[in-house]
Amino acid sequence: MTKFDGRTKDSAAQQIDESLKRLQTDHLDLLQFHENIRFDDPDRFFAAGGAAEALTAARKAGKTRYIGFTGHKDPHIHLYMLELARKNNFHFDTVQMPVNVMDAHFRSFAKLVIPEAQKMGLGILGMKSMGSSVILKRNTATPTECLRYSLGQPVAVVITGIDSQQVLDQVVTITTGFQPLNQQEIVAILQKTTTAAADGKYELFKTSSHFDSTAQHPEWMGPETSQVQQLGRGSS
Repeated sequence: MTKFDGRTKDSAAQQIDESLKRLQTDHLDLLQFHENIRFDDPDRFFAAGGAAEALTAARKAGKTRYIGFTGHKDPHIHLYMLELARKNNFHFDTVQMPVNVMDAHFRSFAKLVIPEAQKMGLGILGMKSMGSSVILKRNTATPTECLRYSLGQPVAVVITGIDSQQVLDQVVTITTGFQPLNQQEIVAILQKTTTAAADGKYELFKTSSHFDSTAQHPEWMGPETSQVQQLGRGSS
């Protein structure tokens, strides 16, 4: 699997081909439209000459089996993307979103997006189980609790960062013989995290641009579509 940032057909197609070249392959299982984090991202994706056309072409050419999108900012942006997909008769196979012990209390993807994704039969990819360790700094949940909670949600996979041998060993230990949290344990964790999670302070990916790579590198998204440029000419 890989992701791309291009919002236009041309920029997306170029990034898809660059990824295939770097990965030394001619096809992937999954290509995902990255960082659906602004309300205009779905609009740009589905615009004439937008990235949706590049994904459709990539699948038709055999460059990918499945297509999806990611995002970490606001569940309503995800819902808007799914709404436009229905209106445009566009089929996503997967959706990637934050799934963690604090999400239930603030802009909750688990409460809003997961049920909709399940209705549509999408594969659900969880991420930000520990929020790049920021969630752990509040000391309301241990790494084991964080990962067990996320893995116990209705997800196909939880994507977790591995930046050291120690972290890898920790994940292997937690997932070997994995048992999901029971309802009593889930309730206890959610009670512990209620206050800390209330304002999104420890989910910085929702409340700041710190984790927004396309905010730091807007050039990765490519230019506005030609349709937008034409409509904007002569405006004051």
